[in-house]
Amino acid sequence: MRLAGKKALVTGGRQGIGRGIVEAFLAEGAEVLTCGRGARPDGLPEACGWCSADVSDPAQVTELARAAGRIDILVNNAGVQVEKTVTDSTDADWDLVIGANCRGVFNTCRALIPQMTQGASIINIGSISGRVADPSMALYNASKAFVHGLTRSIAVDHGPQVRCNAICPGWIETGMLEAGFDMSDDPGAARQDALRRHAMRRFGKPADIAAIAVWLASDEAGFATGQMFTVDGGMTAASPINTGLF
Repeated sequence: MRLAGKKALVTGGRQGIGRGIVEAFLAEGAEVLTCGRGARPDGLPEACGWCSADVSDPAQVTELARAAGRIDILVNNAGVQVEKTVTDSTDADWDLVIGANCRGVFNTCRALIPQMTQGASIINIGSISGRVADPSMALYNASKAFVHGLTRSIAVDHGPQVRCNAICPGWIETGMLEAGFDMSDDPGAARQDALRRHAMRRFGKPADIAAIAVWLASDEAGFATGQMFTVDGGMTAASPINTGLF
């Protein structure tokens, strides 16, 4: 029970990585509040609190912060993905992606840092896409690079009151992964090629990201701050040269 006695707010806990983190935090003894657009989702553990909130809206985040109260852990997971190049992207795409992925993280950090406990932990969900560009996801790639930069700034400016780190997932089995494959002429072939590029020969699962989130939220990670933790099954460690091994 590494998080016993701690209170956490996890944004975007409806499904995918966020849901995995919610469940892992509850299992480790934390009190958890999560949020998302719309009504409370079916199947969310009864022990988890729910607030309807759009993190891109500062006024709604102010209300969310009021509902959360004093917290020990903030996980900024809420985000969206648009599969377009720069020239294909519209103003509406910009508002959607930058609003959720950039402004949303900024809004929650600005609102919650003043009411976080001494030594609290902020965990931002970045992406390997903030370091290497996935094709046809220009705004998403750029938004995650922003998250990484903001993570470092918060760690430097607000330590030692809070620790701030980012987890950079690789290809995790969520709806976002499937949307990426659907852009290919042959999604099945694209999936098999992607699997071969992973040293672990599988895609990640939300539980893989939740496991490192638990550690970063715990006192065990008390000296870790300002860092980007890549969890991608070894994909970005490999050379693109085809030797027959990948």
